Amino acid sequence: MQTPDVKESGVVHVAAPETPSRLKQIGFSLKSPYFWANWTVLLALIISVIVFWALSPDTFLSAYNISTILTAAAVPAILVIGQAFVVMTAGIDLSNAAIVTLAAVTFGAMFAAGQPLVLCMGLAIIMGIIAGVVNGVVIAQFKINDFIVTLGMLSLAQGVALVISNATPVQVISEPLATFALGKIGVFPYIMILAVVLLIIAQFVLTQTRFGTHVLATGGNTDTARAMGVKTKAMKIAVYAISGGAAGIASIVLISRIGAAEPSMNTSLLLNSVAAVVLGGVSLFGGRGNIVGPFVGAILLTMIINGLIVAGVPQYYQFIAIGLIVMVSAVLVRSAK
Repeated sequence: MQTPDVKESGVVHVAAPETPSRLKQIGFSLKSPYFWANWTVLLALIISVIVFWALSPDTFLSAYNISTILTAAAVPAILVIGQAFVVMTAGIDLSNAAIVTLAAVTFGAMFAAGQPLVLCMGLAIIMGIIAGVVNGVVIAQFKINDFIVTLGMLSLAQGVALVISNATPVQVISEPLATFALGKIGVFPYIMILAVVLLIIAQFVLTQTRFGTHVLATGGNTDTARAMGVKTKAMKIAVYAISGGAAGIASIVLISRIGAAEPSMNTSLLLNSVAAVVLGGVSLFGGRGNIVGPFVGAILLTMIINGLIVAGVPQYYQFIAIGLIVMVSAVLVRSAK
């Protein structure tokens, strides 16, 4: 608050308003709830590295293990990019793992039919986008709860995938895909480099374009955004299309890793995409967040599982650790609403 300073001369001097430090402006204050929302994932990453390195000093930070972590994190990291856009509009996509499966079997069916690799990849991505658009249209046009719609799409996509594949995995033997999956530069696998490229594009779109501003405005207050001219329905459809497209790309990466198009859904992909968004500080109420945080969150979750395995911790303790981390993160993010 500005307070007048009256001197004997009668001249009134107004003290300059207090300017918050740069650290406070970016939420780097332990007293600020935004500190925990913005920095939880980075702090958790640093602490986890220290703990697991101490438990397995000869193995955890080896070049081979770092490369293993980054390889395993590529698919969930790509998937979380789309999920983050959805959550920033105050939505959620429970169908993304099933869409990965649907896109994968589409790829497999076309590959088995002798179609070119590029066409198979393109159709997988298009299938993902179509499923995402269906989600968005039903949610935006018919004003149905996103939880219900995407839960329905989860079952629908899984069912269609089983029909297309006849519930049978399709082996995909492709030298270019194998090279892509196994290749790396130093400790950085090609598939993680692809994920980072997608991250950079997504972060640029969110922070440097009108589209990104409209996404955050839609999530912050839909009515206000609409009054300001934002096409909120189109934004909803667009973010679900992005989520579907990310699932399509993730399906290609997954196929390149395992050498097959599997018709069974990997539920951990869904759980990790939601958990990584929470860890990354994206508000579950919409209107606030970024892409980098959730991306790092996806790597963190993968690293925790890897670290526990390397340390010889039984699998059931792994679920407990992940669950506790996500719940604590949700509480911290909630405090910054």
